[in-house]
Amino acid sequence: MASREFGKDSCGSTAVEFAIVAPVFLMLMFSIFEVGWFFFANSVVDATVGDAARQIKTGQIQKSFGDAEDKYDKMYDNICNVLSVFGGCENRLTIEVDTYNTFAELAADNTPPTCADAPPDDVAAIPFNPGEELQIVRARICYIYTTLNPAIGVNLSEPGTNKRRLVSTAIFRNEPYELNNRE
Repeated sequence: MASREFGKDSCGSTAVEFAIVAPVFLMLMFSIFEVGWFFFANSVVDATVGDAARQIKTGQIQKSFGDAEDKYDKMYDNICNVLSVFGGCENRLTIEVDTYNTFAELAADNTPPTCADAPPDDVAAIPFNPGEELQIVRARICYIYTTLNPAIGVNLSEPGTNKRRLVSTAIFRNEPYELNNRE
């Protein structure tokens, strides 16, 4: 008789159902948040390289005072101010700016971007040459993004790490900014 009453008793069924559904629900929620935050970070890196390209294209960086290192530092600080919402920039951000004589020369250069986790000699060799007016320029930013929850739900990190490289590139021709100053 007791076994019949036990089968009809549903006092703890809500708790059991919640225990079954809750982990799946939480994994889904964390995954949605992780993917959304990742795409937000990616779009911020894209917007940042666009802003940096505009500063180079219009000659703001070239006409700024100081040597090449000062110009690089100015651009690095501008970019880092935006990307700091995802963590610090030290050992995470690299900026590569180089010029090309023709678009064919640019198309032939298929070197991968150098990120901050590369060997120190490779990081030190990253070019920063914003060029002169009417030159073809490629600006690349690599930001090492730390994923939020690599163990729960969707894992967006690269294998064996909790990091993901976000790379954005802008290719453009510098404007005749010196001509604008002569008028």
